Amino acid sequence: MTFIDNFIDLACRLFKVLLVVLLAIMVVMVFGNVVLRYGFNSGIAVSEELSRWMFLWVIFLGAAIAVREKAHMGSDMLVEHLPPAAQKAVVVLGQVLMLWVTWLMFTGSLAQTRINWEVEAPVTGASMAWVYTTGVVFAVFTGLMLLSELVHTLRGQLTPQQLIAAHHAAERAEAEDEAGVIDHSRGGDSSTPR
Repeated sequence: MTFIDNFIDLACRLFKVLLVVLLAIMVVMVFGNVVLRYGFNSGIAVSEELSRWMFLWVIFLGAAIAVREKAHMGSDMLVEHLPPAAQKAVVVLGQVLMLWVTWLMFTGSLAQTRINWEVEAPVTGASMAWVYTTGVVFAVFTGLMLLSELVHTLRGQLTPQQLIAAHHAAERAEAEDEAGVIDHSRGGDSSTPR
């Protein structure tokens, strides 16, 4: 594992802790505000704005973690039927396209952060740049992850995530084989679709 891979893994672990903290604070603020509104006909105005901002951070940090863990939806039906050289070419093309979109996200979010640096939020008075910084942080970490994977792919190495995916595929195949053995032992035909 390279320094970048170790850094990304550490950042993802920190992001997970931050996500838990942000979600807990959001739940307390929103629930508290609901109780205050319905029970006491009052509320805390700042909690709505802060919970909205925290929600944005949760979304973007969670999306960065999902990129690392390959948790986003994808389809590899076509790729797995290609010869190995074509598979590698398609994977590299996909990684380059994802890097391009990440670059667009970075430049757009950075521009919006700069534009809104002096703009104050209506309730808290904090800089609205914090809203757009979510995209910058997401793009930087996702860009690092994608670059690392691209380098590993071009070198012909498996990334840790690819190894994990391969391990999960082997586990699924083993489970399917065991399920076939169990069905066969009961007298059923394991080759028939269910």
